Amino acid sequence: MSKEIFVNTLQVGEEIVGFFMIKLIGVKTGSNNKQYLDLILGDSTGEISGKKWDVSDDEALRLANIFVGDLVKIKAKVTEWNGTKQLTVTRIRELRADEKFPMADFVSAAPEDSEEMYDYIYEKALSIGDEGLRSMALLFLDSEKKRLRYYPAAMRNHHAQYGGLLYHMKRMLMMGEKACEIYPVLDKDWMICGVILHDMEKLNEILSNEYGVSPGYSAKGKLLGHISQGVVKISQMAEEVGLDEERTMMLQHMILSHHYEPEYGSPVKPMFPEAEMLHYLDMIDAKLFDYEEALAGVEPGNFSEPVFTLDRRMLYKPSFADE
Repeated sequence: MSKEIFVNTLQVGEEIVGFFMIKLIGVKTGSNNKQYLDLILGDSTGEISGKKWDVSDDEALRLANIFVGDLVKIKAKVTEWNGTKQLTVTRIRELRADEKFPMADFVSAAPEDSEEMYDYIYEKALSIGDEGLRSMALLFLDSEKKRLRYYPAAMRNHHAQYGGLLYHMKRMLMMGEKACEIYPVLDKDWMICGVILHDMEKLNEILSNEYGVSPGYSAKGKLLGHISQGVVKISQMAEEVGLDEERTMMLQHMILSHHYEPEYGSPVKPMFPEAEMLHYLDMIDAKLFDYEEALAGVEPGNFSEPVFTLDRRMLYKPSFADE
């Protein structure tokens, strides 16, 4: 049996019956005191939110057995809310035993092979001339090779996909090396090590299954976040490899400052060039990923739906884009 309906082909007004992966699910109570099912459904081409209205208590009990990462069959109509497509679901059920699909149909994955991305990043770590920084980068990569193969860089939004964290790191490294060629003030050893370590505690902030699908955040992730956890981890790793106090403090500063603003989790702003550049590499890669995702299903000469992570901007694809 093959999957015939994909998220990026859905059109407003269309009535569909198809199979999707659960990315988020919960029974909630509306302002009218009636229960409804709140969903995010996905496949290899993207995600779409959905609502099933007027859920009874009996149905809520049945739906409690459906979890993030499960495959479901739904009947729905494609509607529009706040300029964004969503599904009004009328029926939902789990797959039967005879309904088999390749997981590749339902899992968004980085466009590059995880092993190849890991090897690329590892080679960059080996090229670090500073022995202490090299030891820090290699310690992380060696200890987390298994999880890095599949881990997403986020639960939602940028690089929330199989191998997404590796893809994020690789593109930042590629850009960082180019920046070092242009700006002599940047030290390549610090740039490489900072990129490799900056998001390392996302592995413990975000929960993920083997397909890179995240059901949410860990308790530590919610209470501490990857930035503060990263600072603690740097201290532990530094003691293990014998890194001196100044280098340890500078690596911790790179992690602390890479979100730049307090409202995004950074208590301090960058105070040396490589820390400054790390922030911009991180931001540019995240935003351009969101551009790529939003424009992927847009016909030339048209606009995307509003993109939440880009201030709800509607993005334009030029009419000559595919020439």
